[in-house]
Amino acid sequence: MEIISFQSPRIMEIGGGSVAKAASLLSRLGLSHPLIVTDPFMVSSGMIDRLTGPLAEAGLAFGVFSDTIPEPTDDIIDNGVARMAEAKYDCLIAFGGGSPMDTAKAMTILAAGGGKMRDYKVPAVADMAAMPLIAIPTTAGTGSECTRFTIITDTAHDEKMLIAGLGALPLAAIVDYELTFSVPPRITADTGVDSFTHALEAFVSRRANAFSDALAISAMRLIGANLRKAFHEPKNAEARAAMMLGATQAGLAFSNASVALVHGMSRPIGAHFHVPHGLSNAMLLPAITRFSLNAALPRYAEAARLSGFANPDDADQLAGAKLVNGLDELNAELNVPTPGKFGISAADWHAKKSTMATQALASGSPNNNPRIPSHAEIVELYEVVYGA
Repeated sequence: MEIISFQSPRIMEIGGGSVAKAASLLSRLGLSHPLIVTDPFMVSSGMIDRLTGPLAEAGLAFGVFSDTIPEPTDDIIDNGVARMAEAKYDCLIAFGGGSPMDTAKAMTILAAGGGKMRDYKVPAVADMAAMPLIAIPTTAGTGSECTRFTIITDTAHDEKMLIAGLGALPLAAIVDYELTFSVPPRITADTGVDSFTHALEAFVSRRANAFSDALAISAMRLIGANLRKAFHEPKNAEARAAMMLGATQAGLAFSNASVALVHGMSRPIGAHFHVPHGLSNAMLLPAITRFSLNAALPRYAEAARLSGFANPDDADQLAGAKLVNGLDELNAELNVPTPGKFGISAADWHAKKSTMATQALASGSPNNNPRIPSHAEIVELYEVVYGA
C-alpha cells in the first residue's frame, strides 16, 4: 500500500465568528505576544479590529506590521524581519489575503536562516522558522493558511520565487467566512477561480494521493456549486461559508499533491506584469486544461462531473469537453479579462514569453502536470492565452 506523507496545521478553527477565538487559541499554544502581519487596507478599513479587539480584551500585547503589498517582494520581507527584532514577539499572526500570509511565512523563514530570500528558492527546502505562525485568511481563495508554500518576488531578477518547506506551514489557522462578506466581486471571482485551480491541479497532479484526492473532490464540489452565488450574491452566507471551506480544503490538497502547469505559468505573469495571482490563474486555466485534457481524461472528466460542468452520466470525452468549454463560460460570466484587456501590450507580452517559459519550468510545477510541456509548448500556450 502507498505510504502518504501529509502535512497540515496543528489546529484549525473553522466557522463563522471563529476569529473571536484568536486569544484563546494563542493561550492553548502557549503564546502571548504576537506581531500581526497585515496590509494597509485591513488597518484603514477597521477590519483588523475583528482580530485586535479579542486580543486586547484578553489583555494581550501585540504589534502590527502593515507594510505588505499585493505581490510580496524580497525587500518587504527584509523590512518585516527588521520589525520582528524590535520587540520580544513569540509568534506571527497573518491577517488578510494571500499576500500578508505569504509575507509572514517568508519573514519567519528568513529570520530563522538569515541571508537573502533567494537563498530559499526551490529546490532549496525551507523547513526552519524563527517563530510559529497563525494564519487568518480574509478571502476564500489562496488556501495559504494551510500550505507549506510561499511566493516572493525577487526584485533584482524580476522573478516570482516558489519557496517550500515546513517553515512556511502555519502552526494554526482560523478560517472565518464572515471575514469575506465585504470582499468585492473582482477579488471574489479571482480568488474563487484560484481555489478551484488548486483543487483541480491537485486532483490531476502526478503527485496526487488518496488523501489529497478526498480533499480536492470535496473542494471541487463546494466551489463548483457556490462560486457563482458568492460572486452574484456577496452577502449569501451559505455560499460564502462553502467557498471558504472549499478554499481551505483545496489548500490542503495542493499543499500535499502540488500544483501543476497553471501555477507554473501564472507566477511569471505576476512578476513581469503585476497581474494578481488568482486573475492570472483564471486567464490561463481554460487553455492549459485543453492542452492537458487527453493526458488525464478520466480525472478531468470526473472533475467536470464533481464541479457541475458535466452531468453525472456523461462519458469521459463529453465531460472533458464540457469542462474546457465551461471554464471559458465561467471566465466570461466572472468578467475575467484577457491579458490584452488587462492592459498588457502585445509587444511586451511577446517580448517576455520566452523568459516567462524559462521561469515557469524552473519552478518545477510543470513537471507535476499530466502532460509535461516543453519550453516551446509553454511559449505557444502564452501565445494562445494572449490571443484568447
